[in-house]
Amino acid sequence: MKQKMILVAVDSSDYSRKALEKAIELSKLMDTKILLVHCHRRFPSILGEPYLQNAITAIINEANKIVEPYRKILRESGREFLERILEGPAGNVIPNVAKIEKCEMIIMGSRGLTDFEGLFIGSVTHRVLHLALCPVLVVR
Repeated sequence: MKQKMILVAVDSSDYSRKALEKAIELSKLMDTKILLVHCHRRFPSILGEPYLQNAITAIINEANKIVEPYRKILRESGREFLERILEGPAGNVIPNVAKIEKCEMIIMGSRGLTDFEGLFIGSVTHRVLHLALCPVLVVR
């Protein structure tokens, strides 16, 4: 039987750190794995070599730099986790991954690092709330 899983979506915001803390807490209570998900910007499609590979390498390095502190927190927590660093718009990717992986729930921050600072809830969070088939816990 496949172990249950909680998806936690992260960027480099304080809201993501709080979401991870809540995911660890609930993971202990529910005895689940944690699926750490980060979505990076799309790879450029009009660059030729070697510029394309340089751009891809830079994007992957930036994504790993963002995710590493969360990996460290998870390793220190002792919780079993998997990770996915994916290309594409987070608002679409996160619910799709949760569906494919049959996650029990999604945990994410109420806002991330977008230009919509004045909104009550971030645009990515809003999209995930509408597309996800599982419960979504929004952490402030």
